[in-house]
Amino acid sequence: MATLTQRGRSVLALGVAVYVVAWLFGSKALYPVASGLVLAVGLSYAWIRVSARPPRVRRHGAGRDAVEGDDVRIDLEVTTPSSVAPPTIVAIERAGRLPERTIELWRVGEGRFVGGYELRRVARGRYAFDAVRLTIEDPFGLARARLTKGEPEALVVYPRLVELSALFSEGGAHAQDGRRLLLRRPTGFELHSVREHVQGESLRAVHWPSTARRGRLMVKELEDAPRDEVVVLLDADAGAFAAGGDAFEVAVRAAGSILQTHVRRGRRCALVVNAAGRPAQPVSTAADWRRALEVLAAVEPDGRTPVHALLQSEGGIASRSLELVVVTSRVDGPLADRLVQRALSRRGTSVVHVATADGAEPQLLRLQTVGIPVAVVRAGDDLEEKLAAREARVA
Repeated sequence: MATLTQRGRSVLALGVAVYVVAWLFGSKALYPVASGLVLAVGLSYAWIRVSARPPRVRRHGAGRDAVEGDDVRIDLEVTTPSSVAPPTIVAIERAGRLPERTIELWRVGEGRFVGGYELRRVARGRYAFDAVRLTIEDPFGLARARLTKGEPEALVVYPRLVELSALFSEGGAHAQDGRRLLLRRPTGFELHSVREHVQGESLRAVHWPSTARRGRLMVKELEDAPRDEVVVLLDADAGAFAAGGDAFEVAVRAAGSILQTHVRRGRRCALVVNAAGRPAQPVSTAADWRRALEVLAAVEPDGRTPVHALLQSEGGIASRSLELVVVTSRVDGPLADRLVQRALSRRGTSVVHVATADGAEPQLLRLQTVGIPVAVVRAGDDLEEKLAAREARVA
């Protein structure tokens, strides 16, 4: 809707005042001045009102694949349906938590205006674009119209992963060669229900607690439950990364790089994030991998549950995995207990510790004592070198 600006109202008031003065003092020379001022405001208002019809807004560049640290170019294209072209169009929009941008659009054709801006060295994250706010104004700033158009979009900036030819957990006794993998069955049987025993069935399937309770033989019905070979568990606990600075970004890149290595080897994997909502993404196809990248792009350190709680649930993806990689900045006693139990049960376990302070944690030494590979990384370290080391040591 077209409205007069403060300047337009002032000019209109001045024109009326000049007209009154001309009438009071009989000055014919002031009548053209008063009429010109009032006419300028009226024409400006009419021009804006006629041209400010709902336009079509397109945003280019928000849908591209971007990696943290890239420069992203965003272009806006506004097409107006009115036969009278707007005098000037200024677009205002905000991308997520980034500062608001004001873009002056230039006319390049009949009813077509374009403009753009560049996001420099954009950080990892998901940046939601709201509808574009457009301001149409005459050259003298006497009248304007404000419109909100365009579809909401999102720019997803993926973490910058590193290529790993080998993993720190594969050295020495922890090597996962092909022969060992063949012995590790990626499926398991879970109790589905119990039923009465049928004559001739083996007594190996008897469910003794139910048999004792009901006073007759009851057998277990099992179902085959697939298990992910590798689960990468990213700890996004708010308390763990409270004072870490860039530590959480290092943790995200480490988790993504390890997951990418296993995916490229053709192993069935899953990404589990200890954040609000606890997102979990199995990865077995290219589409799954893209969704896992989107999870890593959007994750924030907002978890409120200790990471060891995810390993206490026997039905959880992480606790049932054949091989578990935990990426965290805090290894406390309860978490170390769960990891040691896994290691003693001969299930693959490794830890990437993202250090946020100097000094070694005693629990890391305890993990290494039972043979759990540990990689320690800090902000600024060469991530490829730390994660691909043949022998991991506690700093």
